[in-house]
Amino acid sequence: MAPRRGTTRRRFLKSTGLALAGLGLPRAIGAATADLKLKKPIKIGCQTILSGPLGGYGEFMRKGATLAMEEINAQGGIGGSPIEISFRDEELKVDVGVKNARYFVEDWGADFLIGIDSSAVALAVGEIMPSLNRILIVTHGATEKYNEDLVFKRHVRQCFRVCVPVYQDGIASALVAKDLPVKRWATISPDYEYGHTSWRMFRAYLKRFKPDVEFVGESFAKFGTVDFSSHISKVMGLSPEGIFSTEWGGEAVTMVKQAKLFKVFEQTKAFMIGMGAAMDVLQGLGADYPDGVWASGRYYFGYPDSAENKRFNEAFRKRWDTYPSYPSETAYTAVQALKKAVEKARSVETEKVIEALEGLELDRPAGKCVIRKEDHQAVYAVPWGQIRHDPKFPMPTLTNLKVFTTDEYYRKPPFAPVEG
Repeated sequence: MAPRRGTTRRRFLKSTGLALAGLGLPRAIGAATADLKLKKPIKIGCQTILSGPLGGYGEFMRKGATLAMEEINAQGGIGGSPIEISFRDEELKVDVGVKNARYFVEDWGADFLIGIDSSAVALAVGEIMPSLNRILIVTHGATEKYNEDLVFKRHVRQCFRVCVPVYQDGIASALVAKDLPVKRWATISPDYEYGHTSWRMFRAYLKRFKPDVEFVGESFAKFGTVDFSSHISKVMGLSPEGIFSTEWGGEAVTMVKQAKLFKVFEQTKAFMIGMGAAMDVLQGLGADYPDGVWASGRYYFGYPDSAENKRFNEAFRKRWDTYPSYPSETAYTAVQALKKAVEKARSVETEKVIEALEGLELDRPAGKCVIRKEDHQAVYAVPWGQIRHDPKFPMPTLTNLKVFTTDEYYRKPPFAPVEG
């Protein structure tokens, strides 16, 4: 008869470690993925707008991605491999965006791509991702066609998005507008994909919620507009009670300042700016931002009231001496999502990481979210609110927050056409 083997401390620790590994629990900080033996470094190419009047968005995106990289690398990287991020200016031009994507993959050796501000650029780059065979996570471009057409209908599996699409601007805004004492609406918005789609969704959904609503006028401003006077005069000549706008960045700042000169805010009952809660708009307008304007974004630094969002705000302010804007949070989340997916896949191979990203749950600064498998869209809620000037903050903030459940305004497969 074989002698009975006692449970020594060494044997206990060894068996416990194997059990924990089987449960997927880390034996120590970083130990669970330290032996993945991935390539070094793991390269992420990020393109964003880094020049011109909208360049502030790119700077905020760069800061968010850089903070994520620094935090991950300080904790040992991904499976022991450090992250390296390269940034290029998208210039909001389709040809430049496609050229950047090809450079990142073919010349620089990127494993993953993130970023992109322009909806048109996002669509164009998304088209070539199968040939490049790399994952692209869009962190700003908002056209619904990216996830509804490219991913869901045409099965371009390499494309993902971690920012709220135009559902936030066109549908959640309508949920706010239905309860406002406004019947006659007009728009001053950008003359490209994002502006037209947002206005179309706003009209279609507000008409469902409030059948007697009227849409009395529209004026679309070309990219780079610095004089909005003709657009303001055109719509105000039609006596709207409310103005809906998806101008953003420096152009939103300019539009609001000029609208004040035309007394628009005294002559209307409501003014809505889909990107009005972005940090560069809050900071750019400062004291000139009229109280009561309805504003939103892809993320607002004051929401949610969670431990993760507070930690992110503190880390961002300590690193960059400013509050984070929404491109900061979405870029930060894209990098963190890649980390989690690579660790789950135990690989940087595109197909394996795609499978890991599909259905991935994240506890991000913007709140808990899940990346839908059907269309690769990250689903999370962002508030609308009204501008107020709080002396506790160096820029305007939001009050009277309206947060809708994602079921109320996220479109779902099979994505029926929007009429309006």
